[in-house]
Amino acid sequence: MVRWILVTLLVLVLFSGISPWLRKLGFGRLPGDFHFRFMGREWQIPLTSTLLLSFAYSVLARWL
Repeated sequence: MVRWILVTLLVLVLFSGISPWLRKLGFGRLPGDFHFRFMGREWQIPLTSTLLLSFAYSVLARWL
């Protein structure tokens, strides 16, 4: 259980670190990615980008 929490935390930190680089490639600006401002903060919910990256990772995992 602790291992999964650590892996999830590591993936979130990694994703937040490469987020600006992914945004330059167009991820986070696809149709279905929500971006709004609420209570003075900018919030992003990248649904389509998450699905696309998940699909790419699953294809890569099956290939390996």
